[in-house]
Amino acid sequence: MSFGYPNLRPHDEGNHVINLPKNSYGIPDTMTTGFRHAKDGIHQSHPLEYSEKHWTSNKEAMDLAMLRNMQGMHMPLRLKMEQTIASKMQRLPCLASSNIMLDTLTGRNTTVDFEDVFNVCDEAEVLGHPHVLTSLKY
Repeated sequence: MSFGYPNLRPHDEGNHVINLPKNSYGIPDTMTTGFRHAKDGIHQSHPLEYSEKHWTSNKEAMDLAMLRNMQGMHMPLRLKMEQTIASKMQRLPCLASSNIMLDTLTGRNTTVDFEDVFNVCDEAEVLGHPHVLTSLKY
């Protein structure tokens, strides 16, 4: 019995053939081209890497499928509608928005990610002129 849940196993969509640039010895020459060019041709090196990159979208699809089976079609539709409305609520362009409502609806308020610690908008070194930013947005 399927219940319409998405498959939990990693998909083959993320698997790619790895074509390394080769020199006369058959390996990438990182001494002359640098580390940046050593990764040319490598997209995903492990089958689970694709699955981990899309973990949040897979989890969201699974949660919406469970909601649909337990409470009916109206609940996933309502949740997506609330998330869409919450994502459109923002402060003026010169002020950083916390998006606490969207984080609460998606469950991000219980986790600490890299975005929560690094690259915080409140700690930015440059702040734009409010009138210019508002006229550009609207």
